[in-house]
Amino acid sequence: MTNQDFILRSYNSNIENGHVKWSSPSNIALIKYWGKREHQIPENPSISFTLSNCKTITEVTYTKKGDKDFSFDVYFEGEKNEAFKPKIQTFFERIESYMPFLRDYHFKIETSNTFPHSSGIASSASGMSALALCLMSIEEDLGIDYADDYFNKKASFLARLGSGSACRSVEGELVVWGQNESTESSDLYGVKFQGDVHSNFKNYQDTILLVDKGEKQVSSTVGHKLMFGHPFAKERFAQAHSNLAKLKDILASGDLKAFIKIVESEALTLHAMMMTSMPYFILMKSNTLQIINELWNYRAENDSNVCFTLDAGANVHVLYPADEKEAVLNFIKKELTKYCQNGHYICDYTGLGANQIED
Repeated sequence: MTNQDFILRSYNSNIENGHVKWSSPSNIALIKYWGKREHQIPENPSISFTLSNCKTITEVTYTKKGDKDFSFDVYFEGEKNEAFKPKIQTFFERIESYMPFLRDYHFKIETSNTFPHSSGIASSASGMSALALCLMSIEEDLGIDYADDYFNKKASFLARLGSGSACRSVEGELVVWGQNESTESSDLYGVKFQGDVHSNFKNYQDTILLVDKGEKQVSSTVGHKLMFGHPFAKERFAQAHSNLAKLKDILASGDLKAFIKIVESEALTLHAMMMTSMPYFILMKSNTLQIINELWNYRAENDSNVCFTLDAGANVHVLYPADEKEAVLNFIKKELTKYCQNGHYICDYTGLGANQIED
């Protein structure tokens, strides 16, 4: 499919008002996307686990208006939030050619997260995908009847224009984004992973240790831009392609030891790119490193298959098979919560994607 396939050509302009509501999850990348070209096109492919409990719930109420300016209000956790408006304004500007009705209505956008905003749990992914899905439902309210496959592809396409990783949050359990030779994929939207997945990776657990719940010192948007001219960018992009091909085979074979090597290497490489950009920056905290070392010791002493990954932040995603859930959670409670802000952590697991919420 191309960009042209997602342009809305006609719609019922007589609809006066309505409201829609969606819940969309975050996701955690196993192969990391870092660096993008114009129009939110990734420099390298990525694949992610879709989560279940870490999600954004967004309700959009729309009302017909007379003027042709963009008009919307944003409420976060019940409070009017002006800080979110510039990002949504930019999003509307990017997607207007695909959704020309955006100037016909005033939108009241009410959103909330089940996890701390801007703390490295990809809140932009769940937030922008939830908003894109709401807008797709409004498009259907205006008289368009879409097949599920097209609906999901356009929602993912739109979400990408708000936040790159958001395109991986529409479906689950594993989603690929970025053209590559190993999997069915696209630069324009996330594609549900089509390869074989061993039972070892079913209901995979992700316990997120909240090392720092504050705003990141350097945003992901800024970080992506620093890959331009980065001395190791070309090698990093090639590495991601290679690692995705390896991971495809690992997911089919169920080789947990090989999975650990790829996933942890990808996490550390992501942060190595940050530390070797110009200007350089570090998002990990001392407690992030303490947790990693504790995990390595536990894994060696218990012949465990627990591992870690990191997003662009200080928090640690502890990944492990479902059959180790009790033992790993006991270890986390006893040994790792002391490194978490206020002892906080979130228990999550792989999920199937977004859901529309009916009144």
